[in-house]
Amino acid sequence: MSTSVALFTADLRVHDNPVLRAALDGADEVVPLFVLDDGVRAAGFDVPNRSAFLADSLADLDAALRERGGRLVLRRGDVAEETCAVASECGARQVHVAGDVSAYAQRREERLRRLLAADGRELRVHDAVVTALPPGEVTPQDRDHFAVFTPYFRRWAADRLRPVLRAPRTVRVPEGPGSAALPSRSRVKGVSPGLAAGGEREGRARFESWRKSGMKAYAENHDDLAADATSRLSPHLHFGTLSAVEVVHRAGKQSGAGPDAFVRQLAWRDFHHQVLAARPHASREDYRPRGDRWRHDEEEIEAWREGRTGYPLVDAAMRQLLHEGWMHNRARMLTASFLTKTLYTDWRIGARHFLDLLVDGDVANNQLNWQWVAGTGNDTRPNRVLNPLTQARRFDPHGDYVRRWVPELAGVEGPAVHQPWKLPARARAELDYPEPLVDLSDGAERFLRARNR
Repeated sequence: MSTSVALFTADLRVHDNPVLRAALDGADEVVPLFVLDDGVRAAGFDVPNRSAFLADSLADLDAALRERGGRLVLRRGDVAEETCAVASECGARQVHVAGDVSAYAQRREERLRRLLAADGRELRVHDAVVTALPPGEVTPQDRDHFAVFTPYFRRWAADRLRPVLRAPRTVRVPEGPGSAALPSRSRVKGVSPGLAAGGEREGRARFESWRKSGMKAYAENHDDLAADATSRLSPHLHFGTLSAVEVVHRAGKQSGAGPDAFVRQLAWRDFHHQVLAARPHASREDYRPRGDRWRHDEEEIEAWREGRTGYPLVDAAMRQLLHEGWMHNRARMLTASFLTKTLYTDWRIGARHFLDLLVDGDVANNQLNWQWVAGTGNDTRPNRVLNPLTQARRFDPHGDYVRRWVPELAGVEGPAVHQPWKLPARARAELDYPEPLVDLSDGAERFLRARNR
C-alpha cells in the first residue's frame, strides 16, 4: 500500500488544497503533517497572536481531517528533519508542499529537497496554494517581475485561475506516525484581548457572511474607519484557512464596483509575493534606496508604538493593533506614513513592531507595504506624506473611530476630537492626553529636506 506525506505550511484547510489533493491522488494513504518550526521561533516570528491563531487553525484542521477518517500528525523541531523522519516511518516516496516566496521558506524547501533525495524520496512543490496566481505566472517581457502594480494587475486580471478543488470525502492515514499534542490558544501568553478566532470553519463562515452582506458596498465603504466595513479575511488568507483562489472565484461571480475593488486588493497581495519572490532581500533592504539617513528617537518610537503621539487618528489605530492584533488597512498606511515620514524613522522599526503584533503578519505584504509607504518600495510617488488631519476629515469625519479606541477623547465633541490641542487649556488638562510629538508641517519639511538633499 503506497503512502505520501502532505506537509501543511500556510495552507491549513481541506477545501481547495492542491497539496492535500495531490497527495491523496498519488497514494493509497496520506500522512497530513504539520511541523511547529524551530526556525520560525528562532527568527522571532513565533509571536503570541499568530501562535494563538495557529493553535485554533490546527485544532480545526485536525477536526476536519477526523471527520473524513483521518487525523493531523504534529511534530516539533526542524521542518526538514521531522518531515524526513515521518516519511521514513511510513515509507512515503513523495512529500507534497505548497510553494512559498520568503528567503527562509526557500532555504527550508531546498534543504528538505536535499534530505529527501538523499533518502531516495521526492519533494513535489505546488503553486497557487498560498496566492491566487503563482508568483512567476505573469512577468513583463524584459524583467523577472512587475515593479509597478497597475500593469501587473492588468495581466493578473486577464490570466485564468486554476479551478477550485473540492474537499476530500475520505482521508486514510496509516497508523504508524506518532503525533505530538496539538497546541492550545489558552496556553499562549501575551495574546491581544480582542484577537479573532482562527480555523477554516471560522474563515469560511466569515467570508460567506461578508460576501452576502458587505462585499457589494466595499468600494464605497472600505476606507471608512468607523464603519469597519472590510472583510477582515487577511488572517485567514495568511494562514491558508481560506484559499485565495476560491475567494477570487466566488467574489468574481458577483458584479459591481464592490467585488471588483475587493478582488483588486487580493491582486495586491499576489503582487507583493511576486516582488519578494524575485527580490528576497526586500524583506530587510530598501527595494529602491533613497539615501535615507533615518532619525532614531527612542521616546518618539515608543510613543508611536503605544498610541501616544498626540495625533488621535494615529493613536486610535495603534491602540486597535494592540487590542486586536489587527488594524484597518487605511490605518496601517497612515501610521506607517507618520512613523517614516513625519518622524522620519526607519521603516524596518515599524515593520518589526507590526510583525510582533499582527495576526496576519506576512513577510511579503507587511515588509513591502511598509516600503511602499516609506517611499523605498513600489510607490510611484515616493515622497507622498499622509497628513493625519486630512485623513481624519476624509475617513473618520465624525470621530467615531477615534472615540472607540482613545477613551480619553470619548467625551470630546466636534472637530476637536481630532485636534484636542485646540481646546482651552483647562479642558486639555482634564483629558490626560499628550501634546503632539511634532508639528506636522515641521515633520513634513524635515522629511522632504532629508529625502531630497
